[in-house]
Amino acid sequence: MATGREGWWRRWRARDVVQDPPVEGARMPRIKRGWRFTELQFTGGVSQSRMRTFRPGELLIDYTRTMMASLLFRPQPALIGMIGLGGGSQAKFCHRHLQRTRVEVAENNPHVLALRRSFRVPADDARLRVMLADGAAFVRENKARFDILLVDGYDESGIPAALSSQAFYDDCRDALAPGGVLAGNLYATDFEDHVRKLRRSFGRDRVWVLEEARQSNRVAFAWAGDPFPDGRIDLPTVTARIEPGAVRELGDAFARVARAWQAR
Repeated sequence: MATGREGWWRRWRARDVVQDPPVEGARMPRIKRGWRFTELQFTGGVSQSRMRTFRPGELLIDYTRTMMASLLFRPQPALIGMIGLGGGSQAKFCHRHLQRTRVEVAENNPHVLALRRSFRVPADDARLRVMLADGAAFVRENKARFDILLVDGYDESGIPAALSSQAFYDDCRDALAPGGVLAGNLYATDFEDHVRKLRRSFGRDRVWVLEEARQSNRVAFAWAGDPFPDGRIDLPTVTARIEPGAVRELGDAFARVARAWQAR
């Protein structure tokens, strides 16, 4: 029988076995625990989400930081919509650092929702609502509501067909409030096809793709309206409107995205 520190570590690593019966069409995730990182995985040892084990609120992965740079387009969002919970990194970030913003999250895998506490995702309250819902239906049924829409919905094979269609991107456009912005993660996929569809929905001049230097990810931004009328991001002026906690955490991402915007 393991005792002391070794016994505690084994019990802690083993505590998150999902006990629910299988749900048709829903893959069963697993948690990989380590002293430094805790990961949500499905197949092949590929990490779908990662958090620092003892700093769960940190926005760790580069592309998630880039996606949150959508705050440059919409510095004071009243409502952020998210497709895909995963380990909840962006939901946790918004709940902690955007005190004046409400967040609604659609996750279609009940087994992922069952691990919500394991990844320290806060309970629902007046500013956070996490629901079991189909992402395509989520945007289709919420017209003109979201100031920011974050799309990061994947299954074991990549971006599902329901989140890849022209109708889906049309619905994303229609789900944005006036002046709203979409940020989508395009990982290991035919990103050019997604970009073509985004341009049909939003217009050629309202879609921008930014590659991640250290990952096989691209972040696609698409927006309604004209977020930067003079064609540039005035970083000091824009960040002065964003809540200070988010600026402290995302200062490097804001600067990198602003530089890339100027150079595009």
